[in-house]
Amino acid sequence: MEASDYISRVEPLSWWTGMKTPLQLLVNGKDIALCDVRIEPDSALLCPDGGCGVKVTAVHRADSPNYLFVDVDVAPDALTGTYSLVFTRDGESFRYPYEIARRAEGSALRGSFTTADMIYLIMTDRFANGDPSNDSTPDTAEKADRSGFFARHGGDLQGIINHLDYISDLGATAIWCTPVLLDNEPAGSYHGYACSDYYRIDPRFGTNELYREFVDKAHALGLKVIMDIVTNHCGAAHWWTEDLPFKDWIHRFPEYTGTSNCFSVNMDPNASEYDLNIQESGWFVPSMPDMNLDNPYVLNYFKQWAVWWIEYAGLDGLRVDTYPYNEKQPMSEWCASVLAEYPDFNIVGECWTSSIPQLAYWQGGNPNRDGFDSHLPSIMDFPLHEAVRAGVPTDSRAWGEGMARVYDCLSHDFVYHDLSKMMIFPGNHDTDRIGDVLGRNADRHKIVMTMMATMRGIPQLLYGDEMMFVSRDMSKGHGGLRVDFPGGWPGDEQNFFSPEGRAAAGAGTDGKPVPEGQIAALHDFTRHLFRWRKNKPVIHRGKTMHFLSRDNTYAYFRYDTTDAVFVFINNSRGKKKIPWSHYSEIAAGLHDGRNVLTGEPAEVSDSTVVGPRQVLVIEYKRKPL
Repeated sequence: MEASDYISRVEPLSWWTGMKTPLQLLVNGKDIALCDVRIEPDSALLCPDGGCGVKVTAVHRADSPNYLFVDVDVAPDALTGTYSLVFTRDGESFRYPYEIARRAEGSALRGSFTTADMIYLIMTDRFANGDPSNDSTPDTAEKADRSGFFARHGGDLQGIINHLDYISDLGATAIWCTPVLLDNEPAGSYHGYACSDYYRIDPRFGTNELYREFVDKAHALGLKVIMDIVTNHCGAAHWWTEDLPFKDWIHRFPEYTGTSNCFSVNMDPNASEYDLNIQESGWFVPSMPDMNLDNPYVLNYFKQWAVWWIEYAGLDGLRVDTYPYNEKQPMSEWCASVLAEYPDFNIVGECWTSSIPQLAYWQGGNPNRDGFDSHLPSIMDFPLHEAVRAGVPTDSRAWGEGMARVYDCLSHDFVYHDLSKMMIFPGNHDTDRIGDVLGRNADRHKIVMTMMATMRGIPQLLYGDEMMFVSRDMSKGHGGLRVDFPGGWPGDEQNFFSPEGRAAAGAGTDGKPVPEGQIAALHDFTRHLFRWRKNKPVIHRGKTMHFLSRDNTYAYFRYDTTDAVFVFINNSRGKKKIPWSHYSEIAAGLHDGRNVLTGEPAEVSDSTVVGPRQVLVIEYKRKPL
């Protein structure tokens, strides 16, 4: 009997010694449930007294006869090497090799992304095509068509590797790629959010080995890597959808039922169980079956899947898509499990809500009245994102509009449990491009970049936002805003990766003319701010004090015991004098001012004028209080 005749797959693909996460193998193969299974060392492993510290402790059968779930105990001092899963049926047996490796030194105590980082978000298919030979592959359904708004364009991991120096030079310290695992939907698969195989990099992006090489090369340049994962749903093309292990592996209804998107049912004391069930069990879209995390085998699968990728690839963080769509108690257990393995690890969840109290509910450690603790360390600050996008593009001085909208949003910071674990962003792959929102206004774009570089939290920029990328066609929605990075494909007329190409750029990403030098100026402005930010602990960990105004300006200080940074934003059409005397409670004792944007010494007084739609950023030393 040959293993290949009976075994289609075993997941996780391998494991390590010294792990806290229990190992439960998913074994898939024709009528595999009829087999008994044990694990033995390979003949090359010399085990004292016949024991290597690895053994099967339980075997669980599923609803489908084509699955086994095998619990394997790996002792902390187990010998590493190749073992054999031995399957026996009707007196005959076959072997399947399984690798137990030594855990990397210091793996459990790995660091993660913090407020000291700037995260650069990349949609892999739209960033750079480093290997045209994998644009279409024989074993994937959708073929490349760069002319299609919702088609595959050919960007890949090699393209990112080729431009790691650009990302590092920009001042970014971490990279978040939208999902790179296999998405084998017949159309619109480029985004990667409909996973078809949780243990395989999409071959149009590269291989598992290339992904690990990407992480290693990013680390060599001081760049952390955050993997985007989806626990809420898989894709309709996932290999298991034709034969689910258990009937309740995914959520099922008599007819297609979509989620209500009503997150409030998770914390609403008046909510019905019916509404909660629709929200967390309804499908995201018809092509994305909703996973049932209440099934313990599903939950175990996702726990060790996350750990496997962290350990295999050397990851520095996770971003969890559509977080509140999951069942909240199992996801709390999932977060706690990952953090038990990696105590200093950071996970950020996409909790897309405008409600500040509802957003705060999802952050781990928040004192929720119902006693729920998500154990999710970080959350994405959608309320601030919306305030910036509503406040900056307007000249209105009406109360509650303009920069007062940003002030009001940050005045609610008392609601949040941990301000250092909040991701701030002007836009991402799911929102309108910030350049579109700002009406392609370069001055206002600099205002937004200034706030992202100086406000509390962990800043994240979508690829190209440093140069105010805009949509090719806003009527195309996601397909239009996820533009290709000029210069990322052989034969591109413009190359925004190079200083020369940026200087010569005559058109934006929508093909419309831009003023001479604008692309380069925007890039250099953003680069200057974020390279400065890398070495400013007062920005990373300092407190905030801000000041109210009704004239579409905004002033705030970031400060600690020894340093302060003063930011003044004039978002109005006219010149504004800074009311410096109003800030005396913190401005007193500041000295040795330096203009961050020019590098020149700076003094500020009530007569200091800031031009229309301009910013002033001054760093100071503080006298001891």
